[in-house]
Amino acid sequence: MQMRRLVGATVAATALLLGASTVAGAHHPNGGEWAGDTSLPGGAELRAKSDVECVRGMAGEYPCKGVDLLSFLPHRRMGGGVGSDIWGWTDPRTGREYALVGQSNGTSFVDVTNGERPRWLGKLPTATEPVIWHDVKVYRSHAFIVSEADGHGLQVFDLRRLRGVREPRTWTADERYRGFGNAHNIAINEQSGYAYVVGATSRPRTVCGISGGPIVLDVRRPEHPRLAACITDDGYTHDTQCVIYHGPDVAYQRHEMCFSSNEDTLTIHDVSDKSDIELVSRSSYRGASYTHQGWLTGDHRYFLLGDELDELEGKRARTATYVWDLRDLDDPENTGVYTAGTKAIDHNLYIKRGFTYQSNYRAGLRILDNRSIDRAVLAEVGYFDIFPKNDAAAFNGSWSNYPFFDSGKVLVNGIEQGLYVLDPRERALRRAGDRSS
Repeated sequence: MQMRRLVGATVAATALLLGASTVAGAHHPNGGEWAGDTSLPGGAELRAKSDVECVRGMAGEYPCKGVDLLSFLPHRRMGGGVGSDIWGWTDPRTGREYALVGQSNGTSFVDVTNGERPRWLGKLPTATEPVIWHDVKVYRSHAFIVSEADGHGLQVFDLRRLRGVREPRTWTADERYRGFGNAHNIAINEQSGYAYVVGATSRPRTVCGISGGPIVLDVRRPEHPRLAACITDDGYTHDTQCVIYHGPDVAYQRHEMCFSSNEDTLTIHDVSDKSDIELVSRSSYRGASYTHQGWLTGDHRYFLLGDELDELEGKRARTATYVWDLRDLDDPENTGVYTAGTKAIDHNLYIKRGFTYQSNYRAGLRILDNRSIDRAVLAEVGYFDIFPKNDAAAFNGSWSNYPFFDSGKVLVNGIEQGLYVLDPRERALRRAGDRSS
C-alpha cells in the first residue's frame, strides 16, 4: 500500500513523467513512454485547420464516427509546450466561449466562440518550472490552476480580463495561494463554492501534511482562497467530483458529497460539515490497478470510473470502464464493466445529457450512450481519434476533454498535438444509440 501511495504521489499515474522537460522518449516508471511524436502518418506535420467533416469514417487524416472537426490549433501556435488538462468557460455577460488549455509551460486561453476560427489570446505562464501536469477548473468567472511542479501552489486568474482582447499577450495571475506546493488536480463544487485540491504532497509540506488527500478551500471570494478543511483519512486522492447530492440514497440527499478515485478504491466522503467530514465508504473492485478518475450521471444514481493501468498491466485486454450503482452510498456496488473495442488506456471521462465523453489516450475521444446503464451496458456511438497510427496501450494522444458548452462543442487537448474543437452530431449519436439498445 505504501508503494502505491508513493507511485501516486510522484507519478500520479497520469501517464507521463517528463519532469521539467518535454524531451522525446521520456519514460514513465510503470512502463509507459511518451514518444514525442508530433507527426501524422506519412510524416505530415500537424498544422492548424478548420471545417473538416466526418465522411465515410474519416475527417481528413483522423478516423471518426459522427463527429466533425471544427478546428485544430497545434501547441506551437499557442506558445509551445505539451498538452494536459483542459476546461472551458462561457462568459455570462457576452456568451462567448473560451478554451482553457493546460500545457507544460502554462495555461493558454483560446476564444472558440466561432469554432472554425479559434483565436489564441495568450498564455498565463506556469508559476515555477515547466512540467506536463497542469489542471484547471472555473468558478465565478475565475480559473483555478494547479501543477505538479514544486512550489507552484494555486494560481487564480480572472477570466473577465479576456473580454475584448484581440492580440495574444503574456498574462499574470490575480492571486497565488501557497498553502501547498505541487498538486495533481483540483475540483470545484460550483454550488457550494468550495474547491478540493488533490494529490498535494510534500513539495514543500502542505497545510494539510503530506497525505495527498483533499485540501478543502473556500473560494466563494475567488481571489482570496482560504483553508476550510483537510481530508487525510484515506491517503492519496488522485481525482474527485464533489456535488450537492440528489441521488436515490435519502440519508445523504442535499448533503455535499465527494466521490474520489483513491488509487485502489472509490472513496465517498460527506463534506457538508467542514469541521466534521465523514468517511462514508471505500470500495475496491476486481482488476484494480490504478483508480484514476470518474464522473456521476446526472441523476447521481451511477458513477462511471476509469482505471488507468488495468490495460497496461494486462488485467484488461481492452479499454475498460467500471459501472457503479450508488443506490446505497454506504455500500456502492460495481455492477459491471464496459469493454471497448480498442486496447487504449483510458484517462478522463465526463457525462452530459446521457452521453459519456471519454479521453482514451491513443483512441482519442470516445462517446458512449448511457441509456442502458441500469444493466451496466454502455454503447459506443461516436468517436474522433486524434492519434491515427494505432490504439495501443501507451501514453500519447487525448489527455482530456470538455463537453459542457451549451453550444454542443467539445474540446479535446492532445498531449503532442494541441487543441481540437469538435462538433458531435447529437442526432446521429442518438440514432446510433437507438440501433444498439
